[in-house]
Amino acid sequence: MADECELCQLDQVLFEEPEAYVRFDNNSLSRGHVLVIPRRHVADFFDMTAAEKASVVVLLDRARAHLDAEFHPDGYNIGVNVGRAAGQSRMHVHVHLIPRYTGDVADPSGGIRCVLSKRAQH
Repeated sequence: MADECELCQLDQVLFEEPEAYVRFDNNSLSRGHVLVIPRRHVADFFDMTAAEKASVVVLLDRARAHLDAEFHPDGYNIGVNVGRAAGQSRMHVHVHLIPRYTGDVADPSGGIRCVLSKRAQH
């Protein structure tokens, strides 16, 4: 299964730690949208090891610093879908770091709910 998983392929790595890596999202919601992904093929965020979770947090910080310098966003959404009922379509943990820009939606109230509702309408 891991052989067929696009997130197990390390061909688009921006940053990495021993337990995880960062890459741009192929289905970007905004300029600079990245994914932080554990190297081990694990489906559920809550099944990651402590070391994997720590690497994910370190890489979220590194990715944010890079995105701040490169894209100058005005804010961020961080999101994880756990399970098909929550919208997880790739059964390999991936944490979204989504840069947000003033005016990218008319009313950003509701945070990620706003991003998802706008995305669903397209």
